[in-house]
Amino acid sequence: QNQTNQYHCALTLKPRMNAKLQAISARLDTLLEGIDFTLQEHVGELTLVVPRADMLPVLKLLRDDSDLRFEQLIDVCGVDYQSYGDGAWSGKRFAAVYHLLSVSKNQRLRVRVFAEDDDFPVVDSVIDLWPAANWFEREAFDLFGLIFEGHPDLRRILTDYGFVGHPFRKDFPLTGYVEMRYDPDQKRVVYQPVSIEEREIVPRTIREGSFNG
Repeated sequence: QNQTNQYHCALTLKPRMNAKLQAISARLDTLLEGIDFTLQEHVGELTLVVPRADMLPVLKLLRDDSDLRFEQLIDVCGVDYQSYGDGAWSGKRFAAVYHLLSVSKNQRLRVRVFAEDDDFPVVDSVIDLWPAANWFEREAFDLFGLIFEGHPDLRRILTDYGFVGHPFRKDFPLTGYVEMRYDPDQKRVVYQPVSIEEREIVPRTIREGSFNG
């Protein structure tokens, strides 16, 4: 057995895992043999991490396999790991996370796919597998700047078309980059550099012992 499968065999023997999670883990070991993947269990939930190169074949197997049948996509979200773990994170910065539900089997699985390039994060669109991914992928693109290759209409969905940057990235300033206002002379809305100064917004705790007099 390869190292990955040995890891999963050890994982399935953990007594804290219920029978359903053990069954999913064992099936994934068999189904994904030869693929470089990891499987993590935390608070009763499984997270499967697969490379971008294998994501579409793996997701199709998860949907179509008779023992798994994850026929429903609940959500797609982006994650920015830039300052994860107090800045100790050393892996890829951006990931797309897929939350899958099997209605027929009453089981769930989370799948995480990391983008290889931190400066231009790209993963594949899963619209052909789950059409519901359309707006989910547009949201992750809008807020995190994740590019979903193969998406037929990848454009912003929550912010304005002239919005600069991606507001859920860890390095996005709290005040943003531009602000908009109505210009009475031009009789239209205009954009200009933000005029609000950056400031600390964390509430201060003032204790009585700190007062003088």
